[in-house]
Amino acid sequence: MTAWLHVDLPTQTLTLRDGARALASWPVSTGAAGPGERDGSGGTPRGWHYIRARIGAGMPAGTAFRGRRPTGEVWSPELEAAQPGRDWVLTRILWLCGLEPGRNRGGKVDTFRRYIYIHGTPEDQPMGEPRSHGCIRMRNADVIELFERVAAGTRIHITGPGEPAPELGAEV
Repeated sequence: MTAWLHVDLPTQTLTLRDGARALASWPVSTGAAGPGERDGSGGTPRGWHYIRARIGAGMPAGTAFRGRRPTGEVWSPELEAAQPGRDWVLTRILWLCGLEPGRNRGGKVDTFRRYIYIHGTPEDQPMGEPRSHGCIRMRNADVIELFERVAAGTRIHITGPGEPAPELGAEV
């Protein structure tokens, strides 16, 4: 079986799987607007995706990114206080690309063009509740661990409320 990720929006968890077997699970924070595929929705897109790019290998935990490039800053409470309201993208970026034309790929629903990532967030941000602008936020130590365990091309299924999880033994 091939390793893949499952993000469950109702439980705010990300699980690394090898076929049907769960290898690890972490709390996450997804879109405050709930699920949503349309550009500008602020929602986390559902369905099958894959990791298109891995960004930030070897950077220190808390490295701040803008436009997928390190800014030279490392997050601290003082830095955050000096920039209230900043949407922090920290530590590592796993940039997602949709696999389902018309649902999360192409046109106004394109996950890649919406810049939807799995990324680190400030340590004072709660996990387990939707608070992002559509991305999947993780604790910095957790995103480093995940980053080291997945490759570009790894598949991800994002499940919204009332949607069945993918078949546990299904090929992805």
